[in-house]
This record gives sequence, C-alpha cells and structure tokens, in this order.
Amino acid sequence: MSDDIWAGLADHFADGAYAAVKGRVRTYVMHQQLLEHLPAPPVSVLDVGGGAGHQSFPLAQAGYEVTLLDPSQGMLDKARQRLDRLPADVQRRVTLKRAAGENAEEAVDGRRFDAVLCHGVLGYLERPEPVVDQLCRCAAPGGVVSIMAGNAAAAAVRPALEQRWEDALTAFDARSEIGVLGLPTHATTVPELSELVRSRGVETLNWYGVWLFVDWLDLSGADLDPDDSKQLAAAAAVELEAGRRDPYRQLSRIFHLVGRKTPN
Repeated sequence: MSDDIWAGLADHFADGAYAAVKGRVRTYVMHQQLLEHLPAPPVSVLDVGGGAGHQSFPLAQAGYEVTLLDPSQGMLDKARQRLDRLPADVQRRVTLKRAAGENAEEAVDGRRFDAVLCHGVLGYLERPEPVVDQLCRCAAPGGVVSIMAGNAAAAAVRPALEQRWEDALTAFDARSEIGVLGLPTHATTVPELSELVRSRGVETLNWYGVWLFVDWLDLSGADLDPDDSKQLAAAAAVELEAGRRDPYRQLSRIFHLVGRKTPN
C-alpha cells in the first residue's frame, strides 16, 4: 500500500468526476438500484475500494452501518473530510479502514456483512478473481453482493464518440484501454462476472446499466451544468429507467451486477 497511485487523483476524482453531472447521475442511479435489493436499515454494509464514500455515505445517511475499506490513504483522507461534514449520528455509523480488497476478510477480522459493495474497482485489476473471492467471502448467507464493472460489450462506444475510428474498430474485441483518469482499465461482461460470483456461492439477482445518455453527451463534448437541479433530476430519472431496459442497459459502458449469497 506504500505506492499510493490514488493519492494524487483523490481531489480530481472526488471533487471533479463525482461533482459532474455524470458522477451525480451515477451515484443516484446506483443508490436507487441498491435500495431495490438491500434489506431495510440498520444492517451492515462493507464498501470495498469505497474511495471517498460517494456510494456508501448516502447509505449511512439512510441508516445503514457502513465500513469503508480502501488501500489509498489519500482517498481515506478525502473520505474523512467528507464524513466530517455529515451529521454526528451519520458519522457514528461509518468506519474507515485502510486495506486492499485482496485482504478484505482479514481487515474486518472475518466479519460477515449483510451487503458487500465493490464499485469501480475490478477494472483497475489485472486479475479480478482474488478480490471477487474476498467480496463473496465477506458476505453473510443471504447477503447482497453489488459490483460495478466496465462493460466489454460496449467498449467501442467511447472511442467512437471521440471520433477515434481506428481505436473504435479495435475496441470491438478489446478488453482493456486507458481510462478517463489516465490509468489502464479492464472490462468484463455480465455473463463472465455472473459466473465468477456464482462459482463463489453468489447467485445473480439482476444487472443494470448505470449511465448512457449523459455519458454519450459528455464524451461528445456537450456542456452539462451540474448546478441545473431540474435538468439533473430529469436526466437521472431517464438514466434510472434506461438502466433497467434492453437494449439501453446493454450499451452502458459500465454495468451494475447485484447478487445474493446462498446459504452455506
């Protein structure tokens, strides 16, 4: 954990990407999708690679008990800054721990959680299997496992919208690229990830798209105003519906898979 590549990206990631229209839509849409599957609060949630808490802090505000795990001290510092701005009762429901996803079970002393989240992490790993194994092990029997990953089936979308036609042609069969943060990223498919978790005792309940239209607008250079609350709410409502339906969800560059841990 000494090589903290995320420390220099924490401000850009938390204050830039998540503050933009696309980031706000992502947070809202995934929150609504999670609430369709999570048991009512207060139950325990483990957020593996939770960064600055954008996805799990709203759950803490809704009454869930959250443990946020991240290997980056820079990200945890950003999470602490954001947490300190929340009400005291919410702060008491959040625990921050520094650890890599590959060591999640050890970091939480073998505790089992009612829900385990891992959003936007697998794409930065050469091999997702060790982290997926930990996610499934940390889920209690009957617990929810929520994973957000890059969609290999839609890999040509970004280079095409950026008019990088040769890259787009190659991307139809590609599994990796340099992502918007300038880091190498890797994508998978819904069937592949479903099989990966199924082999570890987690059955897929549903999968969703996360963003489509706001992503396309952003990539094409449209100026989206995050301070226009009316337009933001309207866009989020459309994206939430698109994420449930084919063919729209199939075209989302990222997807959200939700599964349930089977009894031992």
